[in-house]
Amino acid sequence: MTKYHKSPDAIAALSPEEFRVTQESGTERPGTGKYLGNKAPGIYVDIVSGEPLFASSAKYESGCGWPSFVKPIETDNIVELTDSSHGMVRTEVRSRHGDSHLGHVFPDGPPDRGGLRYCINSASLRFIHRDDMEAEGYGEYVDQVEDIG
Repeated sequence: MTKYHKSPDAIAALSPEEFRVTQESGTERPGTGKYLGNKAPGIYVDIVSGEPLFASSAKYESGCGWPSFVKPIETDNIVELTDSSHGMVRTEVRSRHGDSHLGHVFPDGPPDRGGLRYCINSASLRFIHRDDMEAEGYGEYVDQVEDIG
């Protein structure tokens, strides 16, 4: 079993925006994230630790301005915390092993797919195309990825 962790090398390799989002709990501007319109089959992993977070088959267009998913690929890799910043109460989503700020989860997702909307910053993610998953050590998740066009 792969061990995922936060390393100084991974932190040093982050762009200023990736650092601000993952390490300082920032948020990228809506509509600007590189994975917002990504429809390729694959998985999204934590940019810091590499732990698997979301599959393309769980991604949908929510219209919120950030990539949205109905569920994590591995629930154990997600930590949910109460976030009372900015004058509201929300549920923050962080990666368990990398402790990266990912975004927030809301109860307004598609009812027929569980009712959750994981609203995630592209800057927190690295996308691995289905064709590369085996070579990069994520072969066990290929069955959770479908071609979504």
